[in-house]
Amino acid sequence: MPTTSLIVPHGGALIDRVLHGQAREEALARAHGIPRITLTEVGLADLELIATGVFSPLTGFLGRADYERVVAEARLADGTLWPIPITLPVSEAEASQLREGEPVALYAPNGRLVGLLELRERYAANPAREAADVYRTTDPAHPGVARLYAQGPVLLGGDIWLIDRLASPFPALHLTPAESRRAFAERGWRTVVGFQTRNPVHRAHEYIQKAALELVDGLFLHPLVGATKDDDLPAEVRVRSYEVLLQGYYPATRTLLAVFPAAMRYAGPREALLHAIARQNYGCTHFIVGRDHAGVGSYYGTYDAQRIFDTLRPEDLAITPLRFEHTFYCRTCAGVASSRTCPHEPSHHLTLSGTKVRELLRSGEAPPPEFTRPEVARVLIEALQAA
Repeated sequence: MPTTSLIVPHGGALIDRVLHGQAREEALARAHGIPRITLTEVGLADLELIATGVFSPLTGFLGRADYERVVAEARLADGTLWPIPITLPVSEAEASQLREGEPVALYAPNGRLVGLLELRERYAANPAREAADVYRTTDPAHPGVARLYAQGPVLLGGDIWLIDRLASPFPALHLTPAESRRAFAERGWRTVVGFQTRNPVHRAHEYIQKAALELVDGLFLHPLVGATKDDDLPAEVRVRSYEVLLQGYYPATRTLLAVFPAAMRYAGPREALLHAIARQNYGCTHFIVGRDHAGVGSYYGTYDAQRIFDTLRPEDLAITPLRFEHTFYCRTCAGVASSRTCPHEPSHHLTLSGTKVRELLRSGEAPPPEFTRPEVARVLIEALQAA
């Protein structure tokens, strides 16, 4: 089997808090008769991401010292770069039933036991400060801020253990960092570029991905499939669109599709850092940061998510960000280009708003092939007309 030296995980080691065998059986027995908490969809996703090493070096939900420094400075208490608080919020009534130093059973929304929390501390959340510093807005219309304001006022800190992962709708694509790293090594990839998306891939995305693939050994196409806004396309539709695109237009030996089971926070620049850290843990050496990465509405500047990487120290992050301009199809150039490569005025460019694209798809009309591959358009048309 080919071997290769892969990039070091963030913080130096890949965390594994997944229980197996006798340890799992003991945890199942231990969970009976102890206090329990039902996780939200976001909390359930965070539990898995901590346990499987996606959020390395975290070993649990943040305690007060880490929380306060992450909010203020995007760093853990020990100085390690960490941009977004990964916390476990509960109501005051729930918190009053718990005691520091005692375990808490963690349940999924469907009532299934999924993990244990070694409760270390209870402390008050500061949603206004978190919104202002992390999301750069206190506007409750922002979906991430709205979720923050709606959560419980008490945060629980402590290490976790994952007893059971819930069944994934994409079992063949649901790779842990340990599994993706093995896949990269088996392919002999020394350099890998990760691409984050929560939308179907159109021709401009394809241009960016293939430009990056000219520089590295492999492309890790890694769509987010956790909680998103209600008006985002369902994960099943997006994943199917990636599958049909890869079948016809990408080299199979140099691409790998997997799913990223994280919740979307829409935190713009801070979330771009979190996505880069996660991809470093998955084994990527490079990460594409595009226009308005992880943004929503007009809360962030077009290239704020790229500029935040300029504020880091060299030792903060091992993964290399690849920064791309906004790309488009230029009728005069007869190809996809960006402001760096195209000399023509915007009147020469094919631009379609998301609203216009959805109108076309719902009417059964495919967007121009210069905008979307016909195979992808067919998947989207079928999905929207069935909705």
